[in-house]
Amino acid sequence: MATRHDTAAPPVKEGGAAPARPPADALPPEEERRRARRSRRWQRDVRWSPYAFVSPFFLLFVAFGLFPLIYTAWASLHTVELTAPTDMEWAGLRNYTRIFDDDFFWNAAKNTLTIGVISTVPQLLMAMGLAHILNYKLRGSTFYRVVMLAPYATSIAAASLVFVLLFGRDYGMINWALHFVGVDAIDWQNDKWPSQIAVSSIIIWRWTGYNALIYLAAMQAIPQDLYESAALDGANRWQQFFHVTLPALRPTILFTCVVSTIGASQVFGEPLLFDANKGASGGAEHQFQTLGLYLYEQGWVNQHLGRASAIAWAMFLILIVVGIVNYVISRRLRASS
Repeated sequence: MATRHDTAAPPVKEGGAAPARPPADALPPEEERRRARRSRRWQRDVRWSPYAFVSPFFLLFVAFGLFPLIYTAWASLHTVELTAPTDMEWAGLRNYTRIFDDDFFWNAAKNTLTIGVISTVPQLLMAMGLAHILNYKLRGSTFYRVVMLAPYATSIAAASLVFVLLFGRDYGMINWALHFVGVDAIDWQNDKWPSQIAVSSIIIWRWTGYNALIYLAAMQAIPQDLYESAALDGANRWQQFFHVTLPALRPTILFTCVVSTIGASQVFGEPLLFDANKGASGGAEHQFQTLGLYLYEQGWVNQHLGRASAIAWAMFLILIVVGIVNYVISRRLRASS
């Protein structure tokens, strides 16, 4: 005999329906609040973490870049000495107007220009030639690249001291070699043009390999199809260099020219260490004193921080002019191409 099992329905409260059962995946209120807090923290982390990662750079830039720039601009408007940097006397634009009547400033500016030309032009030409040679398949090319970069990694002090010995008047190797071709001994440290050539040679030695590697990287980015097409048209290597390589390197050449010009305007270590008097005068008659040396002489030798700050801002304005010229030339090159 079958047995019937009847299941009684839950009692229904008077005045309403039966209470609904909570869903199976429902969480306790405390867990929901905890998850909401974690979600808000995750959103804040996604939003603000990138700024936290880059904040060390901006903190260092403000401390060592922006603040010195603003303080230098403020100090250039005052008469302030190195012995009492907090005692400032308002001078307005007097430190700037004195620059126009300062013969030593214009002498330093001319020396900076001539040293820059003497060092930049041969440096870039030699770098282009070395890069063109290394662009071909050579045995041990990696070794040659490392050798070219070694002068750049060498200390300025070590390189300058070696060149001081090489350009010595009485016992220098340069004068010793010139003696065999009938040239009398040259006073490289006290004559104007020889001293500037000697200082420029230090700069050429240090930066030629660096620029050569930049040119080499740009050459290796030129499509080989262009060279193959030029070879099919009967162009030899020199014609390929002038009609394929140089046009493709115009942006890189402009970049190296601008960077070298900026570097030449800030030359400091080489002439400072090349001076026989071990001072910031750039020779007995200021014959190779650059703007960087003149700034150092005014600020840390003569202790005129206000004048040194004005000279620093004058150099900054010169670099702005160089940047504007670079922008105009680059636009014309893009338009012509």
